[in-house]
Amino acid sequence: MSTSKIKKLPVRSDVPVEFTWDLSPVFPDDETWEKAYQNLEKEIPKFSQFRKKLAQSPEILCSCLELESKTGQTLEKLSVYANLRVCEDITNTKFLALAGRVQYLSMLLAQAVSFIAPEIQSIPDKKFQEFLSSKELKKYRFSLENLRRFKPHVLSEKEEYLLALHTESAGGAGKIFEQLNDADLKFGTITDDKGNKVELTHGNFRVFLENRDRNLRKKAFFQYYKAYEEHANTMSASLSASVLEDVFHARARKYNSVLESALFEENIPSSVYHNLLNAVKENITPLVEYLQLRKQVLGIKNIHAYDLLVPLIDTKQRRRKYEEAVKDISSALAPLGKEYTQTLEEGLLKKRWVDRYENKGKRSGAFSWGCYRCPPYILMNYKDELEDSVFTLAHEAGHSMHSYFSDKKQPFHYSHYTIFVAEVASTVNEQLLVHYYLQKLPSKEDRIRLICREIDEIRTTLIRQTMFAEFELKIHTLAEHGQPLTLDVLRSEYRNLLNIYFGGALTIDPQLELECLRIPHFYHAFYVYKYATGISSAIAIAKKLIEGDKETQKDYLEFLSMGGSKYPLEQLKSAGVDLSTPQPIQTAMNHLGERVSQLKELLLK
Repeated sequence: MSTSKIKKLPVRSDVPVEFTWDLSPVFPDDETWEKAYQNLEKEIPKFSQFRKKLAQSPEILCSCLELESKTGQTLEKLSVYANLRVCEDITNTKFLALAGRVQYLSMLLAQAVSFIAPEIQSIPDKKFQEFLSSKELKKYRFSLENLRRFKPHVLSEKEEYLLALHTESAGGAGKIFEQLNDADLKFGTITDDKGNKVELTHGNFRVFLENRDRNLRKKAFFQYYKAYEEHANTMSASLSASVLEDVFHARARKYNSVLESALFEENIPSSVYHNLLNAVKENITPLVEYLQLRKQVLGIKNIHAYDLLVPLIDTKQRRRKYEEAVKDISSALAPLGKEYTQTLEEGLLKKRWVDRYENKGKRSGAFSWGCYRCPPYILMNYKDELEDSVFTLAHEAGHSMHSYFSDKKQPFHYSHYTIFVAEVASTVNEQLLVHYYLQKLPSKEDRIRLICREIDEIRTTLIRQTMFAEFELKIHTLAEHGQPLTLDVLRSEYRNLLNIYFGGALTIDPQLELECLRIPHFYHAFYVYKYATGISSAIAIAKKLIEGDKETQKDYLEFLSMGGSKYPLEQLKSAGVDLSTPQPIQTAMNHLGERVSQLKELLLK
């Protein structure tokens, strides 16, 4: 009788050091971290010397901002070191304690600097302009002007105090949703295609929708949404409460709408939002053609939501070792130039920017995170057998190189880029990698798999997120006009959008209307549109890079170096993408059309 050994995850201490990130550039050891922590504790009380004095002279204001920058940089290093150590093994109580201490120190620092913004806001206009012209404040000019933009939306001291008191209860609707959605909802058990009874969960729902057995996909779909149907009234009330909370805050701060309030921080005009919605809807034909192609290949009369994710051909992903993946990514990113590819390859292989593989207790998923003038670290749980691991590494490497170039060129207070531009750098890398593999891999199956992957990425990141964005706009506008957001209203609005954004080509089961109740992003209003503008910008930039446009290469590297020194729309315009027009969205939708045509030729030839 033979027995097979169960492969267990290694504990952290057994992972070869060359496969782990090297955090010594942040702090060489825990003792050095402790000294920095204690020094920062001593620095924080120094802010009191500036209170009620910032309007006296540019020199005083500059000294305060210098101290804010210095303490902020130290706090960031303390946080990155402690939290990356936690990610190595989330059961390590020593580093959990360090992270907790950083959180406490962060709160103390936030309290200590809380007077700075209001005092700057209160400086009279003429005097403020004189301050901006001073040599001392030259390097802070953009951040000071940006802060000043918020002056019309800053309330009186008493009103601000009342809003601050409300902070603790704000977000309650989102917390209720999280508990219900992540903890209390149960989806029952389901028999998989191997005859095993397994629990249906958020985690494996997609796995079932990718199964080639249509009856199994359909059963999983209806069983999953049955749980939402049973709690639909509670979840609609929760979403409605969140929307009303958004309306309250926008009105309290004297914005004309919730949309204006949400876009104001990054200085995005509402026309950009509406351009996105209109351009996607006006160019939806490629998606309709793709759905018709799926129907034809799958041999089904009508296509439902549970038919959208099943692979069109039965093919395995290519196996690649980590080192092979790095070489492929480096080759794919050649259009970005030698400085980019050599820096990245050395960081991923020799300088140990990446914590590569899974170990017991390690945080799941992937991310890029670092601190000023230190390596832009990447957490991976790389798996040789998953092609997605290569794309994930390329994606996170895009974020890391964005941080690398911004840190290299910008002072600390401008080194952080906004969320609006963050996904551009990562998605450009993915676009270049797809193009590289389509050129390199000769087999028909590889090409079909890669093109399907890109089509689904555009469908879910551009079209679906734009539909979500319009749903957010619809329900917030209704609430602003006094329309109660009942379950029937939410379902009706969402169904209308499903019909529009699938071009009438998807058979919509009533259960799919409940999808609007399970999207966590709806509790952080007007965020999802950035995914859509990000992928559109990335496709436009990648197309020019692939064509060998040297001016685009230069402009794009400059874009990566801007950090937060300009508003995001200005940054993208300098990289050749003008989101004040619908053109980048149209370019992305045309690219989708090209991929659908290529897929059709491969599948039906």
